[in-house]
Amino acid sequence: MADAITLTTPQRKINSGFGKRSTAADVLRGIDLSGTWALVTGGYSGIGLETTRALAGAGARVIVAGRRPAEAERTVGDLPGVEIAELDLGDLDSVSRFADGFLASGRALPVVINNAGIMASPERRVGPGWESQFATNHLGHHALVNRLWPALVRASGARVISVSSAGHRGSPIRWDDVQFERGYDKWLAYSQAKTANVLFAAWLDRLGRDAGVRAFSLHPGAILTPLQRHLQRREMVDRGWVDAEGRGIDPNFKTPEQGAATQVWAATSPLLAGLGGAYCQDCDIADASDVEEYAIDPEQAARLWAYSAELTGVNAFADVP
Repeated sequence: MADAITLTTPQRKINSGFGKRSTAADVLRGIDLSGTWALVTGGYSGIGLETTRALAGAGARVIVAGRRPAEAERTVGDLPGVEIAELDLGDLDSVSRFADGFLASGRALPVVINNAGIMASPERRVGPGWESQFATNHLGHHALVNRLWPALVRASGARVISVSSAGHRGSPIRWDDVQFERGYDKWLAYSQAKTANVLFAAWLDRLGRDAGVRAFSLHPGAILTPLQRHLQRREMVDRGWVDAEGRGIDPNFKTPEQGAATQVWAATSPLLAGLGGAYCQDCDIADASDVEEYAIDPEQAARLWAYSAELTGVNAFADVP
């Protein structure tokens, strides 16, 4: 039974030596990633851009995959070792084309950072009518990782990083109306998608650990980036994030360099060797009080995996009980 399975490394801090104000460069200091391939979805904007810069600076070969390859060329095209590819996570045909192209290259893939996402967007339907935040933030990444599974196994110790948010605390999976067919709420839709990101990593880790593939989810922190593109300035002023001119005023917000740190740490830290499935924040495993129980519940994780596999038609573990 799913609920009899221990999904995660204990959800408590391991005293990594880093913290809220650590940057991606800080957590990579002394780590040589030469010859290591890393895939960063949306790795040309916001914290994805800083993730790409940090990994490339440590010697990694970084594949930046996203919907706007021309924009990626502008922001990261001059970085050494960066390869740009088109990938629309809301289009399963695009996911298949990207994955098939990568697999045809015969390369192993030790690091996947599912960074791309949208937040609090107006109601939009993609594919066969899926709610766009759930589809882009979760279903596209589910299909991508499952299609890339042979390359992950080939890497002998790969890590998959699922970028979630403290926003997951706003909603569990709404099993009675996952696709918001009975009224749309942009923040509930975002929260549900972020819960899905945590559950995805938890169940992927359970499925993949015997093959040496581990997964983590994380909250990067609050950061002002293009992720807020769908919000009106007045909404951000009312939330105390920015002033009337759009300047950040909340002292709890991180810089993009700090916001990228936890996903880079989770992808590369030797302290996490042999661990997996945990939810992280501030460059450490988070305490249990920082993640909702429904986001790391085995029954919920197994149910979401089955639901996602049914919707996308992709499941690398179809024969695994």
